[in-house]
Amino acid sequence: MFPGGVGNTRKDPKAFASLIHDVETKIFNALPDETWVYPGHGNDTTLGTERPHLPEWHARGW
Repeated sequence: MFPGGVGNTRKDPKAFASLIHDVETKIFNALPDETWVYPGHGNDTTLGTERPHLPEWHARGW
């Protein structure tokens, strides 16, 4: 997971569906908003910052 999305899955809708499902169930549904995310590159963020954008991630498919 990165600020603004789950990563580069634009070319594979099945990969996106699997990844967004895992991110929602294993991360967003399991951890509080105060949880920090430290991606491999890019800025750090919190789940509370990213959570409101989940519908946007679904709509764009990446």
